[in-house]
Amino acid sequence: MRFICSTWVVTLAISWSFNLAAQEPKLIEVNKIWDQGKHNAFTDLIRWRNQWYCTFREADAHVGGDGKLRVLESADGKSWKSAALLTETGIDLRDPKLSITPDDRLMIVAGGSVYNDKKILLGRQPRVAFSKDGREWTATKRVLEEGEWLWRVTWHDGKCYGISYNAGARTSEAAQAATKETKPLSHEPADWKLKLVVSDDGMDYKLVTHLGVPGHPNETTLRFLASGELMAMVRREGGDRVGWLGVSKAPYQDWTWSPTEFRFGGPNFIQLPNGQLWGTSRLIKDAAKTTLARMTTTSYEPVLTFPSGGDTSYAGMVWHEGELWISYYAWHEGKSSIYIARVELPKAPVK
Repeated sequence: MRFICSTWVVTLAISWSFNLAAQEPKLIEVNKIWDQGKHNAFTDLIRWRNQWYCTFREADAHVGGDGKLRVLESADGKSWKSAALLTETGIDLRDPKLSITPDDRLMIVAGGSVYNDKKILLGRQPRVAFSKDGREWTATKRVLEEGEWLWRVTWHDGKCYGISYNAGARTSEAAQAATKETKPLSHEPADWKLKLVVSDDGMDYKLVTHLGVPGHPNETTLRFLASGELMAMVRREGGDRVGWLGVSKAPYQDWTWSPTEFRFGGPNFIQLPNGQLWGTSRLIKDAAKTTLARMTTTSYEPVLTFPSGGDTSYAGMVWHEGELWISYYAWHEGKSSIYIARVELPKAPVK
């Protein structure tokens, strides 16, 4: 009887160990897909019409200069070629994000910043561009107002939702005067503000509500969950700097917020068909790394680190044929380059 019980306990322990291992994501492979620019960064990834599209910024450095938006395409996710290069004279185009419009066009939303020769920010305004084939794109068009940054948009029921952030000091009389004198805009003392906006066409936006997130909230990704709720993942650069997660039901006026234990950088997340939530961000401990995290609507748990380092993160995420595809940039091989990773995820929800 003791032998039977001991065997049962050992068998249970082994089974439990294997189950734990099965619950952890597994990195299948990582490939560098682009390093031709001096500085290649701030990626996004999408699958459209049975093709892969990856976009990112090319420039001389992390900030300043005339940043350009490169669009790559691939049939298999391994061999990539340039499909387009979006430029705007005198403007640093930054952080391009891809989406698919209700009439089946590709859309890019990006920041358009102006710097002086000392790389001091003088102003910014969001840009959008559209394409019917991924190769020919409309000229970049300004949206919202000067000082805003519409960091990413999400389409839902024919409408385009996004969160824009702004430094409140930019709209003060002192800031306006500084702009006319080509002096750097002050970020003090006003806190930064988040606003939820919506559009029917991706160009003309209306305010839904202001979001009461303190601590210099900025880069924000929105996703509509299977429950119908709208979820937000927000980077904060003030106070304790930890990222916040928020959820809201239609009409998205009232939000419930949950602080995490981690700082976000280039936050993104996705919900799988089985309901699991997975997120990506920059994790800063001993060094900066791009990480994958298991999430709920109130929690964020990093569980997998990608080959990365230095200037890194800003990942795109696509669920395709049972695998999670992730684009990101990193500087761990001596130059800021673009990478594509494939990840196998647990097939059953983790309790």
